[in-house]
Amino acid sequence: MNGYDLSRKWFDWCFENPEKIKPNHTALYFFAIEHCNRLGWKKKYGLPSIMTMEAIGIKSHHTYMNTFNDLEEWGFINVIERSRNQYSANIIALSNFDKALDKALDKALIKHGTKQCQSTSESIDSIDKPITNKQTNQVTKEQRELTFREQVAQHTTYESSMLDSFADYWTESNEKGKKMKFEMQKTFDIVRRLKAWSNNGFDNKKPADKLDIDNTKDSDYPSII
Repeated sequence: MNGYDLSRKWFDWCFENPEKIKPNHTALYFFAIEHCNRLGWKKKYGLPSIMTMEAIGIKSHHTYMNTFNDLEEWGFINVIERSRNQYSANIIALSNFDKALDKALDKALIKHGTKQCQSTSESIDSIDKPITNKQTNQVTKEQRELTFREQVAQHTTYESSMLDSFADYWTESNEKGKKMKFEMQKTFDIVRRLKAWSNNGFDNKKPADKLDIDNTKDSDYPSII
């Protein structure tokens, strides 16, 4: 468990439940994460009400407790021991929230990124970023896939169906599920790969009819003028 994972799960849940959340919920939850971090990620720790209210700008103890109870009810915090009054601390533990979500937020972000790119006629080929081993170790597989799909979606000169097919193929995971197909190539130039994909009609072929393109290198592709 780390701050990034908790943040991601929180906003995934918020996106699925927009009718329930208020700014106070996000402020309180993230302060609870920050306080836990400063205490060295203790499994159980005290969250003083007065200090927390001052930090997130809540003036009413009633409002604070309603917000606190919501987070408990939704499964983001576990209350080990309740405070006796507003001047003492609740003893809590951060929950490793693991309710299944369909990652609608990821899909929405990808869709938004595609529309954003289609709204401009400026060339954006130059912003492709190489995926290095160092980057692979720092971010989750889901985030790396999202970044890759966003980069592919920027090439709006191709049909969206072809871009989806291209991205689906190259984001297939290896047996251990830690790396995707495009990450296992020695080099990977999206521009050249897309051109070869389009010229050879890979998206229109059945899997069994496709050429072996897994181990190709940039020099195998035609130069782009």
